Amino acid sequence: MSRTITHFETHDVRFPTSLSGDGTDAMNTDCDYSSAYVSIHTDGESPLVGHGMTFTIGRGNEIVCQAIATLATRLIGRDPEELFKSMGKTWDWMSSDPQLRWIGPEKGVIHIAAGAVNNALWDMFARSRGKPLWKLVADMTPEELVDATAFRYITDAITREEALAMLKAKEAGKEERETTVRELGYPAYVTSAGWLGYSDEKVARLTREAVAAGFNHFKMKVGADPVSDVRRGLIIRSIIDDPQYLPPGSKGRDPNSPELKGKNAGPTGAVLMIDANQVWDVPQAIEYVKSLEAIKPWFIEEPTAPDDILGHAAIRKALKPHGIGVATGEHAHNRMVFKQLLQAEAIDVCQIDSCRLAGVSEVLSVLLMAAKFGVPVCPHAGGVGLCEYVIHLSLIDYIAVSGTMERNVLEFVDHLHEHFLYPCSINSKGRYNVPLNSAEGYSIEMHEQSIAEYEWPHGSYWMKAKAQGSK
Repeated sequence: MSRTITHFETHDVRFPTSLSGDGTDAMNTDCDYSSAYVSIHTDGESPLVGHGMTFTIGRGNEIVCQAIATLATRLIGRDPEELFKSMGKTWDWMSSDPQLRWIGPEKGVIHIAAGAVNNALWDMFARSRGKPLWKLVADMTPEELVDATAFRYITDAITREEALAMLKAKEAGKEERETTVRELGYPAYVTSAGWLGYSDEKVARLTREAVAAGFNHFKMKVGADPVSDVRRGLIIRSIIDDPQYLPPGSKGRDPNSPELKGKNAGPTGAVLMIDANQVWDVPQAIEYVKSLEAIKPWFIEEPTAPDDILGHAAIRKALKPHGIGVATGEHAHNRMVFKQLLQAEAIDVCQIDSCRLAGVSEVLSVLLMAAKFGVPVCPHAGGVGLCEYVIHLSLIDYIAVSGTMERNVLEFVDHLHEHFLYPCSINSKGRYNVPLNSAEGYSIEMHEQSIAEYEWPHGSYWMKAKAQGSK
């Protein structure tokens, strides 16, 4: 059946999360979780649609929408089936406009806009095949998956031939791993209890609720004040390390088990991570994190500028004797930054972002590099829509690429899922359920009512707020 891409729509959707302190950290103190959202349409007797978005925290979201429109215009008149044949080549073409490339290249607003557009194409691809995105990719042959991956500028770290050999080596166990994860779910950790703007009482309550919900990995924000950070960390530790708060019938997990080794797990097997959101210089990061040793963190996330590869390497080296690792990646703006972080042995945990990277094809390149270097991938989520996105990416990593999820954990934040037609969900063991609806694609389609209510600046919520003189 012949189809042509005919038009697209963009929406600047913003949610007033700053009113409740959701998302607050030492760097980002005023967050209105926002979606620069695009829907791409075809003609034909059975027209296709693909939805994509990238995430911001408010002002500037309109600039991303303008960049999305500029990129999406290039798709008008194209046959989607031709694009689907090699999504790696399609990715290269989308990233190589000889004029648009100048305002990157492959970084900043133009790159995250490319993430929204490429994700929309992948969503359309998965919907056209009647599969969730993770299943579409997991079912690919090793050759097809390599053809879907972006390799430009990373062949000094991994070649197409190496990637193909890695994927073939994992192919035999794919069916068994898919069965396992469908049954168990994918391991998750919770950030919702640890926002910097929350009171101690709210932190304690949310931590108790998270333990009762089956979580055993927890993350808190740090960096504003070390005394306050230790106090808040000890509050969280006092709950997650205490068996009385475990779900009925649970004895916790063995802190000496292989999946918890080196994570500073407490007596119940609970793990605490900390996140500074880039606030420190390198020497400051080292000294500050040493002062938090009492709360026994597994890793410090984003201790310094996200582009400072050698700075992360220095921090990792200095903190290693203290048993604290380094994680980063949510603001690593392309696969080349991840390549250097891995080559420089600068990180213990690789944190991809589903739309800071420019779509699934670039994510695949980072998954492959991380697997080669033996570094676990624990994606950044939270925000709006990111949890819906990243469960697909972690499933692809486990089933087709790394073949492991024992030490991996995927971020979960309990915000704004109700705005999506196919929201992610968590089971009673604190794990993501596997998306199974054949119609959901990349799970990012937003309810029309949510767009109508929260589109900036003329959605019904924002018009009412303006009339009342407040958010």
